[in-house]
Amino acid sequence: MTVGLEHFLIVSAVLFVLGLYAMLSRRNAIAVLMGIELILNAANINFIAFTRYGAVNMNGQMSAVFVIVIAAAEAAVALAIVLNIYKNFHSVSVPDVDKLRD
Repeated sequence: MTVGLEHFLIVSAVLFVLGLYAMLSRRNAIAVLMGIELILNAANINFIAFTRYGAVNMNGQMSAVFVIVIAAAEAAVALAIVLNIYKNFHSVSVPDVDKLRD
């Protein structure tokens, strides 16, 4: 049995669905950020799989590196926002952020 493109796509779809579920069902800001990271990892698996089983060029791997860099920057900015929310409200619950408008 060899690992084919379908296997990569199934793993990527499972990661995407888990990330989407984590984003939509959690009220904790850190869990929402973890869901976003799962979705970005699913996109990375797709980029690498289509590079491996598609054309010979390296565009998929370069895109995956770009997504990893963007995810690292997003994690740094999001962590700063979450720490500021915790400093002001002593909680990292997403509905508490609505109180910032007052």
